[in-house]
Amino acid sequence: MTSPSTAFFAQFDDEKLVAADKAHYVHGYHVFDDHRENGALNIAAGEGAYIYDTKGNRYLDAVGGMWCTNIGLGREEMAEAIADQVRQLAYSNPFCDMANVTAIQLCEKLAELAPGDLDHVFLTTGGSTAVDTAYRLIQYYQNCRGKHSKKQIISRVNAYHGSTFLTMSLGGKVADHPAEFDFLKDFIHHISCPNPYRAPEGMTEGDFLEFLVKEFEDKILELGADNVAAFFAEPIMGSGGVIIPPVGYHKRMWEVCQKYDLLYVADEVVTSFGRLGAFFASEDVFGMQPDIITTAKGLTSGYLPLGACIFSDRIWKVIAEPNQGRCFSHGFTYSGHPVSCVSALKNIEIIQRENLLEHVKDVGSYLEQRLQELAGLPLVGSVRCQKLMACVEFVADKRSKTLFPEELNIGEKIHLRAQKRGLLVRPIVHLNVMSPPLTITHAQVDEIVDTLREAILETAEDLKRSGDYAGH
Repeated sequence: MTSPSTAFFAQFDDEKLVAADKAHYVHGYHVFDDHRENGALNIAAGEGAYIYDTKGNRYLDAVGGMWCTNIGLGREEMAEAIADQVRQLAYSNPFCDMANVTAIQLCEKLAELAPGDLDHVFLTTGGSTAVDTAYRLIQYYQNCRGKHSKKQIISRVNAYHGSTFLTMSLGGKVADHPAEFDFLKDFIHHISCPNPYRAPEGMTEGDFLEFLVKEFEDKILELGADNVAAFFAEPIMGSGGVIIPPVGYHKRMWEVCQKYDLLYVADEVVTSFGRLGAFFASEDVFGMQPDIITTAKGLTSGYLPLGACIFSDRIWKVIAEPNQGRCFSHGFTYSGHPVSCVSALKNIEIIQRENLLEHVKDVGSYLEQRLQELAGLPLVGSVRCQKLMACVEFVADKRSKTLFPEELNIGEKIHLRAQKRGLLVRPIVHLNVMSPPLTITHAQVDEIVDTLREAILETAEDLKRSGDYAGH
């Protein structure tokens, strides 16, 4: 789309929208007191890497929606493909003995793009349902093998795997486990977050890697290898703070899985479809082939909801063994939705035609380089970036890496100052996280880094004046 006109924004009554939002719209991660007082930023339009609020203010969306607007907003050819599919076939029953053309074509394409023998695809409605499906598939697989006790799952502290009851339980972020919610605990176990910045004092990265691998193996032995079914891991942790593990981590953890007959589930809901310069990061970036990959977000670049659980021949041959009379009794009304599937096919076509994976390698390396310039600023403890996944972690003391009190909400303070300057980053307590569209330019990288620098410096000065920051 072209940039919206002044007349476009004149149609919105912002006061009424704010009131209606506060009265009726329950947001994801709704912070009741803050929303009651401050409301939300109401978005009305988007083009490329930019979004516009209802007042016409433009923002460079360095969050990429929610790690997902990979090809950018307002693509005319995407709108046409979606509209054509709606006219042709808006919905089709996905259960049992029915299929639709676009779902078949997409599954074939995903099998082609996925590493090795990951040739089987269960389409879902998003990332949470893809991970939920992966767990049900694991249960089914182990029961088909006669290994009925092999159901324990190992995940990691600071992991994020979704927001259903199961997937939030799989996640390991303390902030995602408030006392008001209940969680599954009996069969889910969390080992250390592989964050080199927070490694035990005195450990080299190599030492830290050995510590993590040993901890994993020890946990399997503690639980009993015959009881442990799978290991769930994001190649790079997203919402947990863009945690880039020590070099060789995923391959070493995969080797432990092989040793003890565990399935390795790579949660690539964020890292797939170009964010790290590959369609799937597990093999191309980290040199290992998982048994299951979950994906969503960049699969359609956020144009429509869709997810997928992609799994290996090894699993398929067990669950689909002939003459067993089995039924995989799992599915969703909107699994394989033809309109969502056509948006994924068009999205993949655009990524390939415009050579966006190579573009990400170039512009992502530039983002890595530019963001490191912020490392010496006050408040900045760690800068983490791999291609188009980035995070700045803020600390009260650089030497001790001591965090600010959570109630200070340092990430939000910096985010709001950036927002006033036309930049959106994602605040997560002590962090500002970024995942811009794959189409971002070098000039837009400069805009992100220069604006964020100004917001950090202004925040540091304000905190010094208020006595909340000593400047160490």
